Amino acid sequence: MNSQEVILVNENDEQVGVMEKMEAHRRALLHRAFSVFIFNHKGEMLLQQRAASKYHSAGLWSNACCSHPVPGEDTLVAARRRTIEELGIDIPLQEEFHFIYRAEFDNGLTEFEFDHVFIGYFNNTTDYNREEVQDCCFKSMNEIKESLKSHPRVFTEWFKISFPKMEEWWLKNYKGAKP
Repeated sequence: MNSQEVILVNENDEQVGVMEKMEAHRRALLHRAFSVFIFNHKGEMLLQQRAASKYHSAGLWSNACCSHPVPGEDTLVAARRRTIEELGIDIPLQEEFHFIYRAEFDNGLTEFEFDHVFIGYFNNTTDYNREEVQDCCFKSMNEIKESLKSHPRVFTEWFKISFPKMEEWWLKNYKGAKP
């Protein structure tokens, strides 16, 4: 795994420094991140199963893409870059909201992130990067909600936190098919 720096921020998303990514996760320091949620014309959400080689949450299901901008990189640019790198999808993205979350993992790492949430629309199959993604599929919001209740351990911690926020946004804003 490459050494990468993340942008340390305060609760207002103002940069307060930079740090090597794994060190920021070991020390549980607040840093800038993003989550990409992709919907198709049926209103279904694209889910990604993380590759088995990931340093945490390997093999778990999550939203389309999550990562961190590097120092000096615009968050939208980073979100589009990682969506292309992970899923082979180059689509316009729109930031819809942000929130702060904290999730601790068994390996001693903590995600403490100021998360910018981006939305995009895509109706084709993906040519995903097998080093990043094990599988992906579209599911309805109701199917996801039921799976989160019945099988919560198959989802990433941040997806469990972000899904209710995304569902609230979706119910208010999504103009396509609804359940």
